[in-house]
Amino acid sequence: MKRSYFCFLFLLFLLPSCLPDRSDKEETSDSDIDAARNFIQAALKGNYNDAKKFMLNDTENVERMDAASRIQRSPDEKQGLWDASINIHERKLLNDSTSIIIYSNSYYKDNKDTLKVVKRNGNWLVDFKYLFKHDDSLPASGK
Repeated sequence: MKRSYFCFLFLLFLLPSCLPDRSDKEETSDSDIDAARNFIQAALKGNYNDAKKFMLNDTENVERMDAASRIQRSPDEKQGLWDASINIHERKLLNDSTSIIIYSNSYYKDNKDTLKVVKRNGNWLVDFKYLFKHDDSLPASGK
């Protein structure tokens, strides 16, 4: 009886190590809005490595994200950003693989920002550098 109980406990503790590790699973976004939301939420919470998973991986984007991650914030500001909700104000599809998202968060209510989201290899990713290279209005539709 003791032996079967020991074997049961051993198998019970061994089982989790045999299961696939879900933390290694690559996170993806199903749409441009989903990618923007995932990126913004991770950044607001200060999870910059998670935010990078939803970002176009190029040198300038990585440098800008690294700079953003080094910004010193007060504990109150960190908590305010952590608790903030995301407000999507406008979405402009430029083509089937590029969109512009204008958003704000509830902590900085009057500060609208703009992200460019692109589809690469079937996955929507934020082009973070666009935030720094434009004004906060949507491009003309060209009609």
